Amino acid sequence: MADSELAVFWHHDALKHDPGRGCFENEASPLMEVDEPHPETAARIVNIQSILQRGDIADRIAWHDGRHATRDEIERFHTAEYVDEVIEAETRAPVRIDGSGTVVNIGTVDAGFAAAGTTVQALDWVLAGNNRAAYALVRPPGHHAARTMADGNCIFNNVAIAVETALANGCEKVAVIDWDVHHGNGTQSGFYDRPDVLTISMHMPLGSWGENHPETGEIDELGEGEGHGFNLNIPLPYGSGNEAYAEVMQRLVRPAISRFEPDLIIVACGQDANQVDPNGRNLLDMAGFRALGRAARELAADFSSGRLLLCQEGGYAITYTGFCMYAVAEGILGVDEPLEDPLAYDASIEKPEASLEAVKRIEAYWKELQLI
Repeated sequence: MADSELAVFWHHDALKHDPGRGCFENEASPLMEVDEPHPETAARIVNIQSILQRGDIADRIAWHDGRHATRDEIERFHTAEYVDEVIEAETRAPVRIDGSGTVVNIGTVDAGFAAAGTTVQALDWVLAGNNRAAYALVRPPGHHAARTMADGNCIFNNVAIAVETALANGCEKVAVIDWDVHHGNGTQSGFYDRPDVLTISMHMPLGSWGENHPETGEIDELGEGEGHGFNLNIPLPYGSGNEAYAEVMQRLVRPAISRFEPDLIIVACGQDANQVDPNGRNLLDMAGFRALGRAARELAADFSSGRLLLCQEGGYAITYTGFCMYAVAEGILGVDEPLEDPLAYDASIEKPEASLEAVKRIEAYWKELQLI
């Protein structure tokens, strides 16, 4: 069953965080004459806001004001010491904290508190008897941030704060589906021993990337103690594409959600699995994201009484990210005539086996022409 409207929650302080310029997400290189904007730029969510306001579904988007979180709300997940560390870091801005490369600049604290509070505001709306989907359009993203440290351009873990808030307000079990192309390690670590939170992450197979990200995202990271079996990782080969993601949702995510029977489903809603993202390699197009939105809506209708919260995570192709989030919204709304994909491409390269067959065909052709 499709929703008649999508509630979108937004706060303008999301734009205050400026991670600066450099060599992609790293510090500037002395070898480069021209630096580039950090990929976690405000422009990417400005474009999401823009397309939701200007596209054909604009009359089905209900805009709501976000707000800043209180410290008590943030400290439902993060330690007070870590919150103090972030606030203090801004007095030395710009600075990279925790050895993670995550930038704190003037305005980061406001943006982080707005992201967490706007996510909680959207959650409150879902739990207030609306029983349909809400989307928190926020930044900085959050799913890499652990209870005590930043990671991967994430300051506060907005999804995890929403989970703890939901559990404190009557929900007995919450499921998190993370389709950002990077492993949701901060969310995993925060609930690794908990049986009341099911975390499912589908991601590229990047493995651990340092002391701030020791988790590998492999299938054997299943949780521990009472939480064993409630942390599920789905590492997907590069180039997996639309069909593979659809299979994952149907054959892996749906039965896991059915078995868990959550009171609420939260989606860590990144678009960096898209086909042109500079920070992802999994080749989804708008049709793939539309199918994800539709699948999430169906899961909520079937298993969580319609309660569905989406929270913005990654997605770094400044224009195409907006198109892909628009497609997610179309899936939730059950749009019959979707927006045309401006970057549609030959879907035969989506699945790894199809890619290998394409390589073999090209190889045979080149050998026939004596090019190799």
